[in-house]
Amino acid sequence: MNRIEDCIAFLIGKAGQQITRRAREKLTAHGVTPTQYAVLKVLWEQDGQSAADLGVRLLIDSATITGVVDRLQAAGLLERRPHTEDRRVHNLFLTAHGGALQRPLDAAMDLLNDEVAREMGSDAQTLWAALRRLGDVRPGDGRIGDGRIGDVRLGDSRLGDGRLGDSRLDDGVG
Repeated sequence: MNRIEDCIAFLIGKAGQQITRRAREKLTAHGVTPTQYAVLKVLWEQDGQSAADLGVRLLIDSATITGVVDRLQAAGLLERRPHTEDRRVHNLFLTAHGGALQRPLDAAMDLLNDEVAREMGSDAQTLWAALRRLGDVRPGDGRIGDGRIGDVRLGDSRLGDGRLGDSRLDDGVG
C-alpha cells in the first residue's frame, strides 16, 4: 500500500463518517442521533427488551448502551420498567412520543438510503451486499468482528433489510 487512500480501513472509515454526518443531519430535526435511532428501531420491532439485549443486537458495549438509554429516557422517548422475575434487570418500553417518532424517523432514513442508492447507481445493490457481508459480525469466529481487528458497525443483515438506515451507524454519541 503506497497511500492511506488505498487502505480499506481508511476508505470505510471515511465513507462511514459521511453517511453518519448525513444521518445526523436528517435525524437532528427530531432530536435523535443515529445510535439513538438504532435503539428505537430495535424497540419498534419488539418493545420491552433489556438494555443488554439491545447492546447484543447492535454490538454496543454496556456502558455506551446505558448512556444512550439514559438520554432516550431523559428525552421522554422510552421508560425503564422492572423485569417481572429478575430485579437486576429493567425492560425498556417506548413512550407514546417514542412510538410516534417511528414514521418520521424511518422516512428520514429511507431518504438517506435513497440518496446513497442514487449516488451509487447500478452499484447500489452490490454496495448493500458488500456491507452486509462485512458487517456479518460473529465475535470469536476469526472473522472481522472477533475483537482483534475492531468493531464493524455497518450493514448487519440481522438488522432488518440491511439497508443503511437499518445499519449500526454509531456516531460515538448516544
